[in-house]
Amino acid sequence: MSDAIAFTTDLRARLGSARDQGPRPTCLAFAASDLHAAVRPGWDPLSCETAFFHAQRRAGRPPTVGATLPSMLEALAFDGQPLEGAWPYPSDSPTTPSAWTPPPFPDGTFKRVGCELAPQWSELTDQIGRGRPVLLMMMLSPSFFRPVQGVVAAANDEAPDPTLRHAVLAVAHGSVNGKSAVLVRNSWGESWGEAGHAWLAADFVVTRLFGMALLEEDDNVPSRSAAA
Repeated sequence: MSDAIAFTTDLRARLGSARDQGPRPTCLAFAASDLHAAVRPGWDPLSCETAFFHAQRRAGRPPTVGATLPSMLEALAFDGQPLEGAWPYPSDSPTTPSAWTPPPFPDGTFKRVGCELAPQWSELTDQIGRGRPVLLMMMLSPSFFRPVQGVVAAANDEAPDPTLRHAVLAVAHGSVNGKSAVLVRNSWGESWGEAGHAWLAADFVVTRLFGMALLEEDDNVPSRSAAA
């Protein structure tokens, strides 16, 4: 039997197809890049590699580990991103940190100021209701890896794993079988869930959510100034 799904707010029209990060630890760069692109006019994918590079540079972290949310927000605000084609995402991590260098961006970069939010369900659904996609930082558990017909359904005794941390983008709010839920956009390609999206119930999210962030809808920093 199919789940009964009802949308209250659906923001997917602001984004293109879900992308695939591959085996690299770049989920936050993908979620932040897609959020950045979603708050700009139209849909032009932005360079995930640029966002990841600058976030890791600011935090002093290598390309073989994930980024932190504060460093990612700093990178978007102060370094910015070009369009995806200016520095396309490679499937493999750089072999050495010294080999990881951005190309020149003669057309400059797009920048965007963001902020962290208290990781609360009411805040999450309120922001989506206002038409704002929300970046989520979550701990995972087995059911997240295998959505069924676009719904992640956890067993009653399934606990989150603190070592499995992941970033996704919440793009819709509604209900699944009468229970409040959000639809998230993942970065594992279109084969995950339904075209790269899946519903997460409120009780699943609140026990796993440890971070949230927004990006400003309006440009309030120079949008095409050269990256530092």
